[in-house]
Amino acid sequence: MAASSVMRKVSLRNLRAHKLRLFLTVFSIVLGTSFVAGSIVFTSTISHAFNSIFEGAAQGVAVEITPQRSTSDGVPDSVVDQLRERKQELGIDKIVTNQQGPVTIAGADGKALQTGGAPSIATAYIPPDQAISSERLLPGGRAPNGQNEIVLNSSAADKGGLKVGSKTKLVIGQGSTQPLEVTVVGLVDLPTSTGGYVNVQFDQQTASDIFSDGSHVAVVDMSAVSGVSADELAKRVSALVDTDQFKVRTGDQVRADEKAQVNQFLTIFTGILLAFAAIGLIVGTFIIYNTFSMIVAQRNRELALLRAIGASRRQVSRSVLFEAFVVGVIGGLVGLGVGVGLAAVLKAVVGSASGLPSGSLQVGVWAVLAALFVGIVVTMVSAWVPAVRAARVSPVEAMRAGVTEGAAPLRNRTLVGVVFLLIAIGTIAWGAMGAGLLRAVVVGIGAGAAIVASVLAGPALSKPIVGGLGRVIGAPFGTVGRLARTNAVRNPRRSAATAFALTLGLMLVAVIGTLGASFKGTVDQAVDAGIRADYIVAGTNNSPVPESVAGAVTKVPGISDAVSFGIVSARIDGQARTGFAALGGDLNGVSVLNMLDGASGKLPADGMFISERTANERGWKRGQTLTFTSADGTQVPVTIAGVYQDNEALQPWMVGSQVYEKVMPETSRITFGLFVKAAPGTNLDTLRTDLENATSGYLTVQVETREQYKSSISEQIDQMLATLYAMLGLALLIAVLGIINTLALSVVERKREIGMLRAIGTLRSQIRRTIYLESVLIAIYGAVLGVVLGSVIGWALVRTLARWGLGDPVLPWSLMGWTLLASAVVGVLAALWPAVRAARTKPLEAIAEG
Repeated sequence: MAASSVMRKVSLRNLRAHKLRLFLTVFSIVLGTSFVAGSIVFTSTISHAFNSIFEGAAQGVAVEITPQRSTSDGVPDSVVDQLRERKQELGIDKIVTNQQGPVTIAGADGKALQTGGAPSIATAYIPPDQAISSERLLPGGRAPNGQNEIVLNSSAADKGGLKVGSKTKLVIGQGSTQPLEVTVVGLVDLPTSTGGYVNVQFDQQTASDIFSDGSHVAVVDMSAVSGVSADELAKRVSALVDTDQFKVRTGDQVRADEKAQVNQFLTIFTGILLAFAAIGLIVGTFIIYNTFSMIVAQRNRELALLRAIGASRRQVSRSVLFEAFVVGVIGGLVGLGVGVGLAAVLKAVVGSASGLPSGSLQVGVWAVLAALFVGIVVTMVSAWVPAVRAARVSPVEAMRAGVTEGAAPLRNRTLVGVVFLLIAIGTIAWGAMGAGLLRAVVVGIGAGAAIVASVLAGPALSKPIVGGLGRVIGAPFGTVGRLARTNAVRNPRRSAATAFALTLGLMLVAVIGTLGASFKGTVDQAVDAGIRADYIVAGTNNSPVPESVAGAVTKVPGISDAVSFGIVSARIDGQARTGFAALGGDLNGVSVLNMLDGASGKLPADGMFISERTANERGWKRGQTLTFTSADGTQVPVTIAGVYQDNEALQPWMVGSQVYEKVMPETSRITFGLFVKAAPGTNLDTLRTDLENATSGYLTVQVETREQYKSSISEQIDQMLATLYAMLGLALLIAVLGIINTLALSVVERKREIGMLRAIGTLRSQIRRTIYLESVLIAIYGAVLGVVLGSVIGWALVRTLARWGLGDPVLPWSLMGWTLLASAVVGVLAALWPAVRAARTKPLEAIAEG
């Protein structure tokens, strides 16, 4: 016990005596813990923001009735009347009916208010004496009256810069008419308002006129009398109504179901973020391990002295582990705080780029445990290996100045790394030779093997690559360049470990960049090869186009053809299918329609065309009659009138106008675009001006050329990737800080050597340039390795996605070029502080300390 107490005191005094080394050690742990903690806090924050949208739904409601199918006309008034007649018998206190439908409202700037993925719906305003919920108008407002007055939830009003008395525009549903000019006459606080939710409330008669056929309601809410539970009331109501047509749910079930819908998205989203947290754990582990390897190597003589005066190997190892525990606790707690700050920055950046819902930061138990796990457990594991290695060195040998960390041979680990590399090449190649989910998983396994190979074979690989780069980059600097090259290759383990964080980050940049470039390339190719239209009238922010736009556009002079495309959803052969409806003019005028089977390219109003790929996959053929089953159960026979050559812009099939009208209820029709072809001799600039004038009254419509149409889709792809790029940016920042940390420790380790150089006449500027060049060589090595690995993995991954219509892989050459250039800049920036410290080394003091 006494010996252990003495060793703990020695450890604590050692920490106090080397404040810079303590700071750099804690800093390395903070880097590792902050990324993991930040990822978890960010994930929890987004998840909470989505869930909170629905937590306040159906407050006070015991039972709710809605249609089983979203495309249904609603709950018939006859069902409501029956419930009212048997109200006392069933145990119902209040019955409240409501109408609802999608809307888009403009903010004070005249632009559509963005919800970040949250619902934007209109409902009926329910007076307080009739309402089940406890929501009330805020002071200064009043109930709406007529279609030009609305009540708006306060959070949406704040976001849009609206207030009581504000006049704005409102698009109802898919915009069957031009936007309504409305006035905000009241504001209401809603529990469901978190995260961008928009609720517009009309008076009851207006809501019924707009969203109902007059004989149906969208939802029926009921509260229960005292003594009747929600579950009991739900059973009684279920026995009364046809549950094949209507959902009967308690208020708790309504909230659970709505959360489950968003959780399908969150499962994927959370998985991606936790994958980045795992990457952060790997990066953090390497930074911490690299730091402790260097620190223990620097303390070889100190530890040997402890051995010489009687300390056992176990005591020396425990001493190092105790120090690791102390700095691990400090680093974990500081890292948690930094991680919360990073999550806040990430939320702000990603929220503005991708429109995700907002909400307060959620620092949960898992974030704290993760930070402490990385800070303590990972730190102690990282310290244990070099500590055991140091304890095994005999005291006399360790006191020799020539003993350095990293002198062990690389042969065995390199051979294992080569084995993993061969496994990676084989699995990635096999995965890239096919398409489908299994092949994508195989490529992922190969990517994992490639990462392991880069870790194991990295030191051996760094010697020739860094050495070669050193000869080229260092040549103009003469002796300074040769010295930097020697320093960079002298300890290949450290150089490879320092570069690994950058390698991993840039590998992911290359993979995601390749996916993004390939998606954009596919879109560009589909538009260029499949669309002849001069202009595309599309919805802003990926919103639908009002059906009435087609009527306004066809009146514009100078148009040869105008075809609108609607989305068709139906069950065919017992499975849910989605395709298009081509409405209006001649398809051949606005698109490339090469018929393989079928004499005419004219799409019959009661028929359908299918692509070649669809014909092969489904076994469908010309002349065959398929039965479309609509959401309300209506069956529509549709005959295949022709098969056209694959056109990615027109996949997978199209139906005529009559089929569309029969299969899709009017309330469910969605038009996603209108393709316009100019008549011969028409001035395109004049035509565009006329089109913009004809659609200027619509809030969510824009006129685009083919190039602009491609750009808008590319922007949507970039928006989807914004979160991933933000996470990668954070990973790269941590990698850069890791390089700074390692270089600073390297300067501390080489203090005697730098002092000798200064003593023989080396200038401070030459010392600085040496450190700069050394850092640049390590950074470029990590970048080159990461870009090469990421490009190969990304290329293979794109090949596996061909089944879902993704085209040939497109490598982001400009991104990779800028990445390599940026890595050199990163190398210089990372070396600024260590280089200045090295240049300030006093020769005599450094030699004396050595």
